[in-house]
Amino acid sequence: MKVEKAKRTSGGGNKTALILLIVIAVIAVLSLLVNFITDWMWFSEMGYVSVFLKKITTELIIGVPLFAVLVILIDLYLHRLKKNYFNKIVSNEVTDEKRLSVYTRIVVAIFSLIIAAYTATHLWFGSLQYTYATKVKLKDPVFHLDISFYLFKLDFLKQLNDILIVVILLIILMSIIYYVILLSVHSPEVFERDYTAGQQQNSGNVFYTFANGFMNGGLGQQPKRMDRKNLSGLVSVASGQLTVLCVIFFLMLGIAFFLRQFDLLHSHTGVVYGAGFTDIHIRLWVLRILMVLSLIGAAAAVHFIHRHQMRKVLRVPVIMLIVALAGTGVAAIVQNLVVSPDELNKETPYLQRNIKYTQNAYDLKNVQVKKFAADENLTSDDIKNNSQTISNIRINDYDPVKTFYNQTQSIRQYYTFNDVDVDRYKLNNKLTQTYLSVREIDESKISDTWLNRHLKYTHGYGYTMSQVNAVTSSGQPDVVVKNIPPESKVSGISIKQPRVYFGEMTNDYSLVNTKEDEFDYPDGTRNRYTKYKGTAGIRLNPFARLMFAIREKSLKLLVSTNLTSKSRIIIYRNVENRVKKIMPYLKYENDPYAVTANGRLYWIIDAYTTSTNYPYSEPYSGTTGASNYIRNSVKVVVDAYNGTVRFYVMDQNEPIAKTYQKIYPKLFRNYSEMPAELKQHIRYPNDLFEIQAKIYSRYHMSNVRVFYQDEDRWSVADEIYGTKQQQMTPNYYIVNLPGEKDAEFINSIPFTPKSKQNMTALMIARNDGKNYGKILLYEFPKSKTVYGPMQVEAQIDQNTEISQDFSLWSSAGSQYSRGNLFVIPIKDSLLYVEPVYLEASNSAIPEVKRVIVVYGDKIAYESTLGDALQELFGDNGGADTSKTVKSGKGKKSKSQMDYIREAQKAYDAGQSALKEGDWAGYGKQMDALKEALDHLKS
Repeated sequence: MKVEKAKRTSGGGNKTALILLIVIAVIAVLSLLVNFITDWMWFSEMGYVSVFLKKITTELIIGVPLFAVLVILIDLYLHRLKKNYFNKIVSNEVTDEKRLSVYTRIVVAIFSLIIAAYTATHLWFGSLQYTYATKVKLKDPVFHLDISFYLFKLDFLKQLNDILIVVILLIILMSIIYYVILLSVHSPEVFERDYTAGQQQNSGNVFYTFANGFMNGGLGQQPKRMDRKNLSGLVSVASGQLTVLCVIFFLMLGIAFFLRQFDLLHSHTGVVYGAGFTDIHIRLWVLRILMVLSLIGAAAAVHFIHRHQMRKVLRVPVIMLIVALAGTGVAAIVQNLVVSPDELNKETPYLQRNIKYTQNAYDLKNVQVKKFAADENLTSDDIKNNSQTISNIRINDYDPVKTFYNQTQSIRQYYTFNDVDVDRYKLNNKLTQTYLSVREIDESKISDTWLNRHLKYTHGYGYTMSQVNAVTSSGQPDVVVKNIPPESKVSGISIKQPRVYFGEMTNDYSLVNTKEDEFDYPDGTRNRYTKYKGTAGIRLNPFARLMFAIREKSLKLLVSTNLTSKSRIIIYRNVENRVKKIMPYLKYENDPYAVTANGRLYWIIDAYTTSTNYPYSEPYSGTTGASNYIRNSVKVVVDAYNGTVRFYVMDQNEPIAKTYQKIYPKLFRNYSEMPAELKQHIRYPNDLFEIQAKIYSRYHMSNVRVFYQDEDRWSVADEIYGTKQQQMTPNYYIVNLPGEKDAEFINSIPFTPKSKQNMTALMIARNDGKNYGKILLYEFPKSKTVYGPMQVEAQIDQNTEISQDFSLWSSAGSQYSRGNLFVIPIKDSLLYVEPVYLEASNSAIPEVKRVIVVYGDKIAYESTLGDALQELFGDNGGADTSKTVKSGKGKKSKSQMDYIREAQKAYDAGQSALKEGDWAGYGKQMDALKEALDHLKS
């Protein structure tokens, strides 16, 4: 009985150990798959399972059949190798067939799996692009292939060729390993025959030398002598294999040279981006000769290896190397001695291609060029009739507004305004340019406990909005939506759902619908709490809790009693990461912007389709990476409360976007499906516009001679921003363009001739309705000087009143800065506007203190835009004046610096009157000085 009990005990222990082992194995497998499983859950929550599975299914579609084919082919290959080996070298009598079959299957499976997995992993997306390629209906001028070949197929073919190289190397490795296996399954006595005679008779045979070295110690074994018959058999087997491998290698080399010829179309030689004279007449022919030599090399391998004349095969690579080196030398000689002395004539047809295809690649072929007189004949009526433009001139800049929001509207230390976005809204039934910024939770300022970070502080709250053209009497932004809960003082803005669960600063996961209420917003001395009622989040059933506990390395997720079966986890809350996780094959603007529509908050992200293979196009390098083709073909919208993500294709004719739409039919939607309320807030992205402006600064020259001589190269204008000179960036504003009926939202950027400061053109991108994406260029007369931004800045610096104020403010311990300089077309004239900010030593909030308006040689320098316009034209155009900007008491207030300025002005004027003997004037100025000083004392 004791024995039986011991057996039962032992059996029970074994069963327990087995169960424990299985549990450990399951957990280990789940740990390896946890990211895959949780991402599957997330894509399912987002409604994009088909997007998630596209990669996996495509890899399986490529990998599984390829694995099956490779297993069959490699098995036949090794079977043939084995058969030849035993027929010509050893007898089957000494072979362990069973062990050999096991080894063979292992080798076949491993190498087939490696090749299939490598191919599927590297080629799945390229194969989809190749399959669903959309024709561009424009051919390259050299090979006359549709541009789609370069956008979708060339990289795929290059990758395929690279993989062939890997495959050849693996087959060579596999053959060596299989030789080792063959040697290990039979007796070494087989090779102990007439070694010396065989060595003497075959001393001049390269294959004998290789085989002899391989068999004698090359494998770390004791030397094994081979007789002449067995060695000849081995040589025969090796020769057959080597022939096949050499043929494939030469063919693959020929394909590589074939593909390299297409790279000439986006290379850079001399003055041409793309294939130039030397490329077409020398380098292209060198590549074609090398292609032919590759075919000759394949034929030579078949002929000479069979005859054991390996040295003759090696002649072909030597000849190819000589041709390649000679081609490089000839190309250099032709470029320097033939092309360079007569470069314009030799490169003219290629420069024409460069200009045409670069303009196509950057969507600059349809720029509408209009002559702009830039006269100086504006009247008060013109100012009055352009009130839509005047009333939307921006006198607030991003940085001061952001600082002001964070100082006055963050409410609590854990709230932050990460960014300020410019847009346009209908406020009080009037199109108005605005700033909007979302109040987000700053996760770094939350008490670092798991409960606070993930269950309590789950979301930001509301936003702040102000008009770009309006300031208070103290020079700060006039806020129209503020506080918590948000309060709006204008019609046209409704606030129904202010909670922000998805934003630019939300990087932690959140747990909602838990037993703990979420912090909503502060209300005086107490806090308000809420429960999430949106659609975001993955339901935390026991399996999901286990998976996310492993993923987040948090045992609390698994054991917390605050979580129930109805609780949900929200991941990928950062809007940029969220969008990239779904579709990583687009390039994205690095600055999402927030909009409000129908009482809700949304994020809009501009997405770009790019390529580096567009023929004859000059490349650029920017925030979206290095490319030579770009389109803003997709707009992505993220709901700030529910986290839903929608991809809208803006341009139904753009080939890359159309191809992606074919690959992911459930992901990409037509632009017509975007809600009308969101369409009103679509912007032409500044990043793209800046790239186009820099490319157009050279490629506006369509005349080849002018282009080659660089006679009319432009530069993006400079300005003084803050206190330093910098290159201007595109700026958004609302303007009534000359000849247009209504005001519209645009962004613009001015050009100056290279190394000059006068302005030569103003480039404008239109943003509204049917005009969205149209680029307009106002070209100024070359027969007269049109002041450029830096010339206007110099005029400002030379103005005595302005320079005195700048000196006074600096000496008083304050810091002044200059805002963006706006170049505003009105009728057929140009108006320049620049705000001036002052940051007092006892304040961290910059204030708009003056607005400078320059028109021709005239400068107005006043407290408000309306006052400056009134001084220049006798009409304020609807802009605020000092009389319309009121303090709480109904009277315009003045700051300490205003009184200091008045005191300095009165003193200087009094001294001038004294020198002229004007005692009455002197007394008047001393009274003004006393009044200013009295205010400073009070």
